[in-house]
Amino acid sequence: MLAFLQKLVALDSPIRVTYHYVRWVIAFWISGNPAKNMIVIGITGTKWKTTTTNLVAKWLQKAGKKVAMFSTVNISINGEIEDNNMKMTTPSPFFLWNWLKEARDAGCEYAVIETSSHALFYNRVYGLRYDVAVLTNIAQDHLDLHKTMDNYVDTKLQLFRNLYKNGIQKWVRKVWVVNIDSEYSDRFLSKEIVVDNLYTVGFSPSAQIRAENVSSTEFSTEFDVRIPSNQFHLTSRLPGNFNISNILCAVAVLMSQRIDIQTIQSLINEFACVPGRLEEVSNARWAKIYVDYAHTEESLRSVLDTLRQIKTTKRIITVFGATWDRDRTKRPKMWKVVDDLSDIVILTDDDTYTEDSLRIIRDVTEGITRREGEGFWIIPSREDAIRTALIMLQPGDVLIVAGKWAETVQVTQSGAISWNDRLVIEKILMEIEAQVMI
Repeated sequence: MLAFLQKLVALDSPIRVTYHYVRWVIAFWISGNPAKNMIVIGITGTKWKTTTTNLVAKWLQKAGKKVAMFSTVNISINGEIEDNNMKMTTPSPFFLWNWLKEARDAGCEYAVIETSSHALFYNRVYGLRYDVAVLTNIAQDHLDLHKTMDNYVDTKLQLFRNLYKNGIQKWVRKVWVVNIDSEYSDRFLSKEIVVDNLYTVGFSPSAQIRAENVSSTEFSTEFDVRIPSNQFHLTSRLPGNFNISNILCAVAVLMSQRIDIQTIQSLINEFACVPGRLEEVSNARWAKIYVDYAHTEESLRSVLDTLRQIKTTKRIITVFGATWDRDRTKRPKMWKVVDDLSDIVILTDDDTYTEDSLRIIRDVTEGITRREGEGFWIIPSREDAIRTALIMLQPGDVLIVAGKWAETVQVTQSGAISWNDRLVIEKILMEIEAQVMI
């Protein structure tokens, strides 16, 4: 019944917005504002939010701080990590404030919260006093809600504009971190908005914290970090230029919290990966298998460009799909990127919810030139699509299963089913190995 009513009420309807505002008011006053003595760090952007959130939280904790973290993939309080099974980047205000109360009771000094445009638009985080705001990047997404890119950017900007709105703490400085390589970054650097500390990061020569002399291998990335008064070298096991951007954002946050350079260097060397972000699945096929959350045009390009840089790569096989009822205009754009950068493409289901699977597939394949059966297959069953890709896999190939990362459910027209891309891949690999042995 609720799903039917949600269909009737437009996403940006005042009725829906008011409903969420009332929920915030109730949740906030019941909670008693448990985060009022914490330093709250909000990380927003179209992509890379989860990686940056995990980097900041885990490095702060390794530096000796007590930290609570909420991200799309996982949730933690003082290092006790659990999966985020809610399929929400930022939770409902009732869950959020209860979680913050648990974090306060556990003595957390910091709350690092991945903050989506939906959370800002629907007032899920209204009243939460942020002290640090981070922009990872901006690209087309969620136009089903925001209608235009200008509206989308303005919604993201709320996180930055409201840093002072809900008060300040004595001795706690308000901090902005902006990736200036991102489109629309100039909107986040307006001189009309005053902030205690502004850090710009990126590859651009104008970035205050920038990456130089990048050297990448299949197993690591090395680069110099140039800051106004110094330069230091970093080695990371996170692949790709997009992860360098994530690291720079996290470095800026740590510097703003007075973490010294030597500690930052040691923390980065220890960090391996974020669940579902170019997460490798071990195998005995002499090939590379990765799962990743990439579900937009730009995120797919970043991931596939990174995989293209692996010198031993023979073929890239991509398994991906598009989600339900979201911005349909991005679907053929996703296809264009995958088509350009993949040798073999298998189009499958993601979360279809109430939308017809074949309609989504038709939208994705609009205007394609590949013929099915010639480096391209449509296999709606996600498990069958992954199985087909694994059977095709040859030594030297790279397989990327994109879109669902470390999610533990897939939502279909028949309801939610238990699902995890990594576990499905591991199960099918065992089946294939068993057949080979027979």
